[in-house]
Amino acid sequence: MGLVMDRAELAEFLDQAFPQVKGDFAIDALDEDELVVRLCVAERHLRPGGTVSGPNIFALADVGIYMAILARLGPVALAVTTNASIDFMRKPVAGVDLVARVRLLKLGRVLAVGEALMFSDGDTRPVARASMTYSIPPK
Repeated sequence: MGLVMDRAELAEFLDQAFPQVKGDFAIDALDEDELVVRLCVAERHLRPGGTVSGPNIFALADVGIYMAILARLGPVALAVTTNASIDFMRKPVAGVDLVARVRLLKLGRVLAVGEALMFSDGDTRPVARASMTYSIPPK
């Protein structure tokens, strides 16, 4: 299945459907195989000690996989996360954006399964890995 939304359309949809996170995420790359999304780290994303908090790392994975699904299905606002698993592997580098490399493993009529591998920008060592399943509403 090819792409039906490009980076600009995805960013506009995210800003309109989820204004509470406007400016938090940027799509760095998108093609048939992968979406690369960035958490634009600000003070509000940090935990004591100055590194990105776990809930914000989770949000990066969730938004990234959701955007990868929408890129293929179009603006389906009611696609929802039904299962999530995340492994936190190391502390993110302080003061640096986080980048997620997202792949869809399955995109069916009812369910989509994706994975996100997250890194501190400029570092090749993964910070976290997430696997998520989404329910796709009927047309």
